[in-house]
Amino acid sequence: MSLPEPLAGLITGVTELIDGGGPFVTWIFLCGVVMWTLVLERYWYFWRVLPRRAAETIEGWMARRDRASWCARQIRDAMISRVNAEMTSNFPLMRVLVPLSPLLGLVGTVSGMLEVFDSMALRGSADARTMASGVSHAMICTLTGLAVSITGLYPVHYFQSRARRETELLGDKLVL
Repeated sequence: MSLPEPLAGLITGVTELIDGGGPFVTWIFLCGVVMWTLVLERYWYFWRVLPRRAAETIEGWMARRDRASWCARQIRDAMISRVNAEMTSNFPLMRVLVPLSPLLGLVGTVSGMLEVFDSMALRGSADARTMASGVSHAMICTLTGLAVSITGLYPVHYFQSRARRETELLGDKLVL
């Protein structure tokens, strides 16, 4: 059984990047996989789980007889806080993975440049063929780290803004 052409091409491309960039590219791809798994999970939460959870919270608040006392306000704040905590779960990890990818790319870049300098020192000269492998290693690491990081910038910002907005909307619906 063979893979469909686009999937086979993608796997071949990733394999070539890992071969050309070294072990740091593997770590960068793992960061990307974890980050996009979290993005898809948050997408699922905001479009499927949150509407139901917000409705349950509003229903629980409206079922209360006392909604004006100090205790009722504290309960309201706690209800909003619980939903907000659910909305923002995994945000810290997502916010760490976005800058971690280019940092791993930078470490790979330094590793590739050290490879260039080692080969120059061993041969005693700086011919293009000797330097090409290390520079290629360095650039692939840099490119991969930046690409993974850039793809994660918008989703992280979007979900943070969405959580803030949904928290405010829920607070507005839980009238005192």
